[in-house]
Amino acid sequence: MTEQILYLSQKDVADAGLTMDRIIDTVEKGFVEMGNGRVEMPPKPGVHPGEGDNFIHAMPAYIPAMKSCGVKWVSGYPGNPEKGLPYINGLLIYNDPDTGMPLSVMDCTWITAMRTAAASAVSAKYLARPESATIGILACGVQGHTNLEAMNVLFPLKKVLAFDTKKDQADALAEYGQKTLGLDVEIVSDPRSAVTGCDIVVTSGPILKVPHATIKKDWVDEGSFVSCVDFDSFFSRNALAQADKWTTDNLAQYNHYKDHVGFFIDCPDIYAELGELVTGRKKGRETQTERTFAANLGLAMEDMAVCPLIFDLAKDKHLGTWLAL
Repeated sequence: MTEQILYLSQKDVADAGLTMDRIIDTVEKGFVEMGNGRVEMPPKPGVHPGEGDNFIHAMPAYIPAMKSCGVKWVSGYPGNPEKGLPYINGLLIYNDPDTGMPLSVMDCTWITAMRTAAASAVSAKYLARPESATIGILACGVQGHTNLEAMNVLFPLKKVLAFDTKKDQADALAEYGQKTLGLDVEIVSDPRSAVTGCDIVVTSGPILKVPHATIKKDWVDEGSFVSCVDFDSFFSRNALAQADKWTTDNLAQYNHYKDHVGFFIDCPDIYAELGELVTGRKKGRETQTERTFAANLGLAMEDMAVCPLIFDLAKDKHLGTWLAL
């Protein structure tokens, strides 16, 4: 018998119909597994072609409880949007953990966008005030959209303050927030207006080794939660020094980035991993005035938690193309 794999294009992956609320739930369950030491996931190796902040990473993981195993090969090229190409793109291979045989090759652009935002929302569940109603989005591209969608699932959002140096990006987020999510969106002309006065702040620009340090001391209000999707790229060191809790999704990977790649220089000490928060090993928000931060790096575990759901939905809907090995 000829073995086959199911190839899923980016459109196939999106058309599978996996919803953000289900992705958040699945990603949180994955962090429970990780927090209990039941996930095999080495720090992601990478290469950095060209100059600047380009990267291509290999991201393997195995989650026994979810019967999921595989690897994502994903790139991030900050200059791509100017060429009409996505900043993040790549492929994911999903394997049968019982035999090692590949089951599917799928585009990972949609998965990366959605599971990254879901991880932000899981962090916010434990670190933000539950009544949070105002959110600031700095950089209104793909992650601006998906983080807004994810936060809107868990919090009673009413007001969005959006900042981007590119007007078309801000306009697109405003249209999405208003027409799709039913939120009041205001485009602001300076970055501080999308930080001060916000219950939740999301920074979602390109990941930079040398932070542009736009956000200054005292911009982040007491009691606010910040999701640093772009690592520490937006923050001055004085601003980060005001963090009462500085967290990440995986300490081993964070230390690898810090010690060997050059990120997170002079950042606060890590208070907790997200797996420690979701399992109760560490407390999340403890007061109404804490400034809490999540510097999540993006984990292969998240991809492997989500891809089996997409694979099953795609098969049920007869999406994709079967290819012989």
